[in-house]
Amino acid sequence: MSTDKESNTSNEESLEVRENETPNSEEKKSPIKLITKIVLLISALFFVWYILSERHTPYTDQARIKGLVTPITSRVSGNIIDIRIKLHSKVKAGDTLFQIDRSSFEIAVSKAEANIDNTTQSVAASTSSVKSAAGRLGVAKAQLDRAQRNWNRVEKVMRENAGALSENDKDQSETALLTATEQVASAEANLDRAKQSLGDSGPDNPKIRASIQDLEKAQLDLAFTTIIAPTDGVIESFDIDLGYFASAGQPLTTLISKSDIWIQADLKENNLSLMNVGDPVKFHLDIAPGKIYEGTVRSLGFGVATDNSSKGGLPSVSSKTGWLRDPQRFPVIIGLDSNETDFQQMIRLGGQADIVVYTGDNGILNSLASFRLKFNSWLSYVR
Repeated sequence: MSTDKESNTSNEESLEVRENETPNSEEKKSPIKLITKIVLLISALFFVWYILSERHTPYTDQARIKGLVTPITSRVSGNIIDIRIKLHSKVKAGDTLFQIDRSSFEIAVSKAEANIDNTTQSVAASTSSVKSAAGRLGVAKAQLDRAQRNWNRVEKVMRENAGALSENDKDQSETALLTATEQVASAEANLDRAKQSLGDSGPDNPKIRASIQDLEKAQLDLAFTTIIAPTDGVIESFDIDLGYFASAGQPLTTLISKSDIWIQADLKENNLSLMNVGDPVKFHLDIAPGKIYEGTVRSLGFGVATDNSSKGGLPSVSSKTGWLRDPQRFPVIIGLDSNETDFQQMIRLGGQADIVVYTGDNGILNSLASFRLKFNSWLSYVR
C-alpha cells in the first residue's frame, strides 16, 4: 500500500512540474512573436513612408553640378608671345589671358591709314576732273550758242536774198552748228562720267567709306590680338606654351564660368506629380560631408532621349537597372541659393549631390526627409 501511495504521489508531482513548465515555454516563445510583429509593423510603416515620400518629398542621389563652359578661342591667327594664366587659374571678366604678336596687325593698320590718304587724294583728283569737264561743257555750250546765232542769221539772209550767200557759206554755217551740238553732247557725257567716278563728296563718297571700313577692320583685328576673359571663372584644359600658333576659331583653353551654376537632378517620373517650379530644395555635396545647402527648383524637364534616333539634342539620363523596371527619369534643374564664399569655392562641375525636394508643408514627411538627407551627408565620409 505504501508503494502505491508513493507512486501516486510521484505522478502528481510530475504533472505539477509539467503544468508549471508549459507557461514558461510559452513565455519564452512570446518575444519572437512580438519581435516579428514589430518588424512587420516597421516594414509597413517604411513602405507607406516610401510611397508618400516619393511624391511629397522626392529624393535622389543621381544629381550632378553643372554650369557654363566657354572655349577660349582667338579671333585672329598668330604666334602667342605672352601667357598670363596657368591651369586652374581664377580669372575675372576682362583679364588678359593671351597676347598674340601684334606686328603684322600694326602694319595692316598703317596700310589702311595710308589707303585713306590715297583715296582722299584720288577723290580730290576726281573732283578736279568734274570741274574740268564742267568747264569744257560750258565752252561747248557757248560755241553752240554762237553757231546757232550764226545759223539763224544765215537763214534770215537766205530768206531775204537767196543769192546773197554762197552754198559754201551755208554749208560751213550748218556744219559749225552740227559740230557745236555734238561737242555739247560729248561734254555732257564726260561730265556725267566724272560725277559717277567721284560719287558723293566728303565722307559719303563710296571710295572713302570703303577705305574707312578697311581701317576699322584692321584696328579690330589688332584689338583681337589681346585675348581676354569674357566672364569670371576658372581655367581648365590648358596645355600650350609661348610660341604656339593660335589659329582663328580654334580653342586655346576652356573657361568654366561662374556666372551660372546649377544642379541637374534626374528624378523619376512619379516624383514629378506634385513638384512645381519654385519648390524649396535641400542638398548636400560629397565634398562637404555633414553640411546641408538650400536651393530652389528652377525648371522641370519635358523630354528626354529614349533611343539613338532622337533628334534635336534631347538630354540623356541614366536609369538604375534591377529586377523591377525603374520609372523613366527626367532632368530637374535646381538653382543654388547660397552665395557664401566657402560654398562657391567648393563647387566643382560634375560633382555629385544628394537632393530632396519639398513639394508642400508636410511636417512629418519633411522632417523624415531632412533626417534622411542629413544622415546620408555624414555617410560621405565613408563613401
